[in-house]
Amino acid sequence: MSEVLDADKGVLDRYFRLTERGSSVRQEVIAGATTFAAMAYIIAVNPAIMSQAGMDRGELVIGTAIAAIFGSVMMGLWANLPLAVAPAMGSNVILTFVVVKQMGVPWQGALAMVAFTGFVFLALSVSKVREKVARDVPEALKVGIQAGVGTLIVFIGLRGAGFLVANPTTLVSMGSLKSPAVLMTFIGLLVTPMLVIRRVPGALIISIAALTIAGLFIPGANGKMITSMPSAIFAWPKWPTGTFMELDFTWLFTHFLVALPLLFYFVCAEFFSTLGTLIGVTGAANLRRPDGSIPNATAAFATDATASIVGPVFGTSVVTAFIESVTGVLAGGRTGLTSITVAGFFVISLFLWPIFVIVPGQATAPALVLVGVLMMQGLGRIDMSDLLNAVPVVLTLLVTVLTNNLINGMAMGTFAYVLLLLAMGRARDITGVVWGLCVVFLAFFYTTTLLM
Repeated sequence: MSEVLDADKGVLDRYFRLTERGSSVRQEVIAGATTFAAMAYIIAVNPAIMSQAGMDRGELVIGTAIAAIFGSVMMGLWANLPLAVAPAMGSNVILTFVVVKQMGVPWQGALAMVAFTGFVFLALSVSKVREKVARDVPEALKVGIQAGVGTLIVFIGLRGAGFLVANPTTLVSMGSLKSPAVLMTFIGLLVTPMLVIRRVPGALIISIAALTIAGLFIPGANGKMITSMPSAIFAWPKWPTGTFMELDFTWLFTHFLVALPLLFYFVCAEFFSTLGTLIGVTGAANLRRPDGSIPNATAAFATDATASIVGPVFGTSVVTAFIESVTGVLAGGRTGLTSITVAGFFVISLFLWPIFVIVPGQATAPALVLVGVLMMQGLGRIDMSDLLNAVPVVLTLLVTVLTNNLINGMAMGTFAYVLLLLAMGRARDITGVVWGLCVVFLAFFYTTTLLM
């Protein structure tokens, strides 16, 4: 028996290059478990958000897990990097609240849009074009878009939990702390960051689980408990028949001008999110080559792109590498076996779907706020004393959250950046990509004005 185990260990060692990277099977499994604990919140949060677009929440739990399994296995076997993959926060919010609820796009058309960007990103991943895009989009616009989405996530999380409510005088105000649901969210918002800053393993999923359990005993506005009792603890996964292969490419191609800015957002969100995660995780794992290049970078980019084609087939939004993979790296993960382990835990979660569908908004709000805060960290890279940077960033962020529309924010930030450069006599510094963005946003506003 020991000889068989040694042989299996030898196969894993050779395939994943464990010894070469100073790791072991045990170390990789521990790292995978650590990464899963850090990102498991996505199984509850992603369905809670995207179900508001009209899809079945139970089926979205299954779709989320399947997308994560596919992407993580592909990342592990092909790229051999300790990067876990799952549906992205940010893109799910934009798809649900901007594309579907605000713009009135059917969710089938929105999923087709995501799959289309997956094909685009796949083409960019295997060519030199991705390098040009990364170089030509100004840092102020990248940071502004990321921070705008982060702020929108915070706002939507707090609003969904009832912590923020409409007010005829101030437009929005905090809900009454006399409400048990609001008080529960209030406590969660204070305690959850404490768990994170203390580096408690799986802090976000612990917060979600604790608040969900508390909700079983706390009454909501309708007189019922905030959390409903699950129908079961374990259940066989149900095939997502309501969302599987429901992509509507007809809508996409008949409304292409309307979809164009959104396509740009999804491509950029996936592109820069993956790039940043890849740089951060490989740096923490000391896997970069002496010249600073990243091993198997093309395979990693292509994995995200392929997963973003497969994900919408099961009803999810953009699929990307998770920055939470750093937690696994810090626990010793150095190879793709870490990603395979993460996929194994997502397989187990397929049988726990009745639990994930009962998670209330009050339980997910603190996690959403923390995710939004993390997305705003790029603001630290911007010199806010320079108006050329500050104005586009602030306009993108504020217009996005105040109009509840990312496209409005992106357009205002881009227009401001171009006009400021023109005013400074620096027209030559405006890249072709930025001029192209201006044309895209003008076409978008013209088309949507005609449709409204």
